[in-house]
Amino acid sequence: IPGSGHKYYLQFTTEDYKSGENAGSCIATVLYPKTKSPPVVNIKCMQTKDQKQIQEEDNRLYQKIRHQTKPIIGNNIPDSYGNIEPALEPAWALAVAGSSYIMWEKSTEKVGYFMAQVKSVKQWMRKDDFIEFDYTVLLHEIPTQEIISCHMRLTWLPGHPLKVKYFCASENQGLEDSSGMESGSAAGILQEMEANF
Repeated sequence: IPGSGHKYYLQFTTEDYKSGENAGSCIATVLYPKTKSPPVVNIKCMQTKDQKQIQEEDNRLYQKIRHQTKPIIGNNIPDSYGNIEPALEPAWALAVAGSSYIMWEKSTEKVGYFMAQVKSVKQWMRKDDFIEFDYTVLLHEIPTQEIISCHMRLTWLPGHPLKVKYFCASENQGLEDSSGMESGSAAGILQEMEANF
């Protein structure tokens, strides 16, 4: 698009990160502006699971975390052999969802990211119903092969957008704050800027 940047039209399938099962198909348009702004994404998905099933899975994950007798604390997830302790799987699941916000915002037409590892995680015990975690995540930058360290604070309650605040060590920018705009699942893709961390 002259003066604006390149626009891409995509059609792709998604899969459940845990089971590997087909989770649905999507069509999207992605505009990479000429400025250093995040890409503008419009996406529509047809899910293989109905909304009720997604909400039930979210509630199971939420209840598993809420019924912990002590805060979840962990390091190096997965470990050097690719293993994740069962007690840390809920924290890993939220890290996957939360880090996707960072990767989406930082991606450009020529640079993309994958979450390589949760270096550390600590759950904060709250008096309200929300759950909150502090993470240090390592992102693998493609094609440079650099590993980027990001601090991420994640807050979530089923039926509400996932809130992610983060700072990446390689950035000279201030703290960034994003929120999913879709209610329910921690898989929302739209974001908005909010107050500083």
